[in-house]
Amino acid sequence: MAEGGMGRATSQTESVPGHSSLYSRHSQNHVENMSMEICTIMTRLGYGEEMRRWRVEKHRELDRLKDTRSSHASQITAGSKAEGLTCYLESDWDMLHVFKGVLCVEAGINLHTIPDDIDVFRMDTRVYPGHCILLQKRPGITRFKQIHNSLCDNGYGAVLLSSSLFLDEYSALFTQSEVVDHERAGPSTPGTISGILHVDRVIALRCHCPSILQRWAARPRHWPSPFIVQKVVSLGAYLTPVGFKGSDYKHMEWRMCFNTGETELVNNLNSTQTQVYVMLKMIVKDVLKPCKKEVTSYVIKNIVLWQAENNPQHNFYKRSFLYWLHDGLRALKTAITTQQMSYYMVPERNLMAASGLQDKQQSKWVADITDMMDEGPNVILRLPKIRQAIVASPEPMLWFSKTRMELEMLFLEALNRQEKCTDGNGEVNESDAILHAIWRRYLKLLMEVVQRMHIGGSAVYDMLDVVSRIFS
Repeated sequence: MAEGGMGRATSQTESVPGHSSLYSRHSQNHVENMSMEICTIMTRLGYGEEMRRWRVEKHRELDRLKDTRSSHASQITAGSKAEGLTCYLESDWDMLHVFKGVLCVEAGINLHTIPDDIDVFRMDTRVYPGHCILLQKRPGITRFKQIHNSLCDNGYGAVLLSSSLFLDEYSALFTQSEVVDHERAGPSTPGTISGILHVDRVIALRCHCPSILQRWAARPRHWPSPFIVQKVVSLGAYLTPVGFKGSDYKHMEWRMCFNTGETELVNNLNSTQTQVYVMLKMIVKDVLKPCKKEVTSYVIKNIVLWQAENNPQHNFYKRSFLYWLHDGLRALKTAITTQQMSYYMVPERNLMAASGLQDKQQSKWVADITDMMDEGPNVILRLPKIRQAIVASPEPMLWFSKTRMELEMLFLEALNRQEKCTDGNGEVNESDAILHAIWRRYLKLLMEVVQRMHIGGSAVYDMLDVVSRIFS
C-alpha cells in the first residue's frame, strides 16, 4: 500500500464522498440514516466526543502527577487510554516507561548540545525499516547499572546496547506486589491488577531523530493541519527493546515508536473518524478474533490515520460513518490479502511483515471481511456490544449509559486525587475530604446499579464482578 493507498475523488459538499460498492447493494439514503443512528449508539456507549476529551485530559493529568514522583523514568499512558477511546477496564492499560538519563540520536546530531549527565547512543538505521542498533557514543557522568549490564562489544571495537539484555534487566523492576505478571510479549510486560485490570508496561528510551520525522512532515496531505504536524515532530520518538522478528540480530535491534505523536494525531481526528476506528477494532476483536496477534488494533490505527491523511476532513461526518467503515474494511482486506500495511510514521516498515498469518486463516478472514462488506449496515449486528445496545429498552439504556459514564469519571477523578494525596513515601492521605466525597458518590451510584440488577433478576454476589461488568 503505497503511502496508505486510500486516496479518492471527493465532493466539496456534505454528501457521502465519491462512489462506493456499498451503494450498489444498499440505498444511500438508508445507509446515511443508519450511519446517524450508529453514531448516536456509539456516543451512548461512551465513544462520544465529550467523553473522549474528558478521558484524554484525566490520563494526561495522571501522567503529570506520577512524573513528579519518579526519578528514573517517566510514565506515559499510551494506546486507547491516552486516546480516550476505551473505558477503564475495556482494554489493556498501555504504559510507556521512558528511562531518564539516556538519549539516542541519529547521525549528524551535535553531541556537544547534549548535557554531560546524559548517556548518549548513536542510532545505526541500516537494519529493517523502523528499527536501529544503538552504539555507545558518550557515557553520562553517572550510569544506571541496567544500562551498564546491557552493553556488549560487537567484536570490532564498538560498544552496543543490547535490546534483549536491557529488557531482561528492566523486567525485574516491573515486579509489584499488587500486579500479577504474565509472560513477556515482545517489549511489553503484561500484568493484571485485582484480577480485572490488565496493564501492558513497556520500557523505552528517548530518541532524537529529526530527519525521520521531517520526512513524515514533508508528505503532501489533507490532514492534519501544519500546526499539528509540527507539534508531532516536536514530540519526538522513542526506542523500545525489540527487534524485527525475522532478523538474525533482533537481540541487538530497537524499534522506533512515536507514541506521543500518534496519540496527538488520534486526538485530532473528529468524532466520526474515532468512532470508525473503534468499530473497526471491535470487528477485529469480536469477528476476526486473532489468536496470535496476526492482525492487531495497531494495524487498524494505521488504516484510520492513512484514511484521514488522504481525504479532506470535511468528508468525515456522521452521515458518512458507514461509508468510511466500509472503506476501512476494504483497506483491512487488502492488508490481509497482500500481507502489506505501511506504517503511517515510517512507510518503509511493513506492519504485516512476519505477522505469522497462515494461508487458511488468511482465506477465512478475507471471506469474512467480504461478507461484512456485502452486509452493509447490518454488519453492526455482528458486534455484541452494539447489538445489545440496539435491543435494549431505551429508558434503561439511557440510564445505564449516564450512570456508567459518571462512575468512570468519578473513578478517574479518584485516581488523580489519590495521586495528589500521596507523599514521597507512597503513603496516601486517606483523610482527604475531596477523596472521601468522590468515593461516597461512586459507591452510591454503584449500589443503584446493584439494586437495578436485583430488580432485573440478576444475582449479585461480588462487587468486583459488578465493577468489571460495568467498565468492560
